[in-house]
Amino acid sequence: MAAVLMLALVPAPIAPELVALGDSYAAGTGASRDSCDRSSNAYGALYAKQIHASFVMAACSGATAKSVESQLKSITPAATLVTLTVGGNDIGFADVMTTCTLQSEKSCLKAVDKANKLTAETLPGRLDRLYSKLRATTPAKVVVLGYPHLFEPTGACSLSKAERAALNSAADRLNAVIEARSLAAGFTFGDVRTTFAGHGLCGPSPWINGVKFPVISSYHPNAKGQRLGYLPVLAAARSLS
Repeated sequence: MAAVLMLALVPAPIAPELVALGDSYAAGTGASRDSCDRSSNAYGALYAKQIHASFVMAACSGATAKSVESQLKSITPAATLVTLTVGGNDIGFADVMTTCTLQSEKSCLKAVDKANKLTAETLPGRLDRLYSKLRATTPAKVVVLGYPHLFEPTGACSLSKAERAALNSAADRLNAVIEARSLAAGFTFGDVRTTFAGHGLCGPSPWINGVKFPVISSYHPNAKGQRLGYLPVLAAARSLS
């Protein structure tokens, strides 16, 4: 009888809750389309299903570090894991890709240089502000995921090798800043460049959309990119202390 009473007093385990914050890469734009260009194929949604967690999708296409601050209200006291990808819109990613797609190589490289300057001079402070507010909002584990290289260095492509190299280098700079600031905030960083290697545009099996309709889906991970590129990195990062 005592044993039965003891068992009755043991609380049931608390179900995990995952909250996804960020921009279109976190929302799953390009993997299908929904409100705010969100997708059930987004890496956060896939991982919540995998670990049987309740799920809150707050990420939204077009979000910047500043606008993600408004997403923090979606974090409840029950949250055990918060995922985040943001920074690309702060450096004008969409404008850079439009320039590189429609204009000359010279114009493309100039646009990339401008983005790199924003990455170095503007983005760190914006991320520090967001990360500080995020940590003040919740004690949950936070996993920040970066961005993949969009292009394979070789292969038939509408962009020149110089343009592809510059864009991939810009992604490296962006990831370096995101990683440094997220680690400084006590968060875990997940680098997706390795999992996406060999699956960029201009390769035989891209996990990134090229130019497509709706245009907002262009240059974003497709369903395979979310499932095979982002999901394994999130799963591995979550297990780190």
